[in-house]
Amino acid sequence: MPNKKDYEKGYKKYESKAKEYIDNKEKAEDLLNNAMKKAKEKKGIFGEVWEKFQLLFELSKAWIKGEYREIPKGSIIMIIATIIYFVSPVDFIPDFIVGLGLFDDAAVIGFAIKQISSDLEKFKDWKLNNNYQE
Repeated sequence: MPNKKDYEKGYKKYESKAKEYIDNKEKAEDLLNNAMKKAKEKKGIFGEVWEKFQLLFELSKAWIKGEYREIPKGSIIMIIATIIYFVSPVDFIPDFIVGLGLFDDAAVIGFAIKQISSDLEKFKDWKLNNNYQE
C-alpha cells in the first residue's frame, strides 16, 4: 500500500503537468468536465469529502471562466494536479482494481482539500456574497 511519501512523489509528477493547464483554459475545462463526470459515477467513494470536492470543482470552473481569481497560483496548481491525478487511470492503485482502485484517488483528494481548505472557504464566502451560480 502506498504511503505519504509515495503520494507526495506521485503528486509532484502531476503538479508539473498541472502547470500546462494554467494558460490553456480550454484544456483545463476539458479536464474539469472529465473529472466531474467520473466523480458523479463514483460518488459513493467520497463520503464526507463529496461536498468539498464539489466546491473544488465549482472553484475550478469559476477560475477557468475568469470569474474568480482570489486564489494563490500554488493552490490552483494543486487543484489541477489533483484533478489530473483523479482522471488518470494509471496511478498508485489503478482504477480498474475493484474495491481499491479509487481508494488512492479519494486519499489524494482528501489531502488536497486539507491543504487548500482556507482557499475553499474563501471561495465559498465569495460565492455566497456574490450570489454566484454556475
